[in-house]
Amino acid sequence: MSTDHPIKPSQDLVTANRIEDSTSAATDRFVFTPPIDIFETADGLVLRADLPGVSLDSLELQIQDNRLTLFGRVETLLPEDAVAVHREFEVGDFLRSFILSDEVDYDRITARLSHGVLEVELPRAAQAEPRRIQVNAE
Repeated sequence: MSTDHPIKPSQDLVTANRIEDSTSAATDRFVFTPPIDIFETADGLVLRADLPGVSLDSLELQIQDNRLTLFGRVETLLPEDAVAVHREFEVGDFLRSFILSDEVDYDRITARLSHGVLEVELPRAAQAEPRRIQVNAE
């Protein structure tokens, strides 16, 4: 089995890079690269990303210059007056981007978030029909 796949196994994708959160004073946040599954259907491609803790309000999908970027912010679930005594789940953000081919119909891309799983449908663009070009004499 070749290891030159464009999608690496999920254990290689999870990163925990600390960034400074500009919205809160002196708080470090983690940025995680979410595991992604991509599969082909008769209509195009489907991308599934695991984004536990991300809500619809804290999720951004953007396409710019053929690049699909997903960003999801996870907020802490502790009440304001609570102090964490033990934590096994780091709070942070999810960030991932992909270069899309010209075969994707950007105007028909749809996405839905359900129970922490984002599903993005990337439909194929219609193929241009070949046409004959009339050549005129001078």
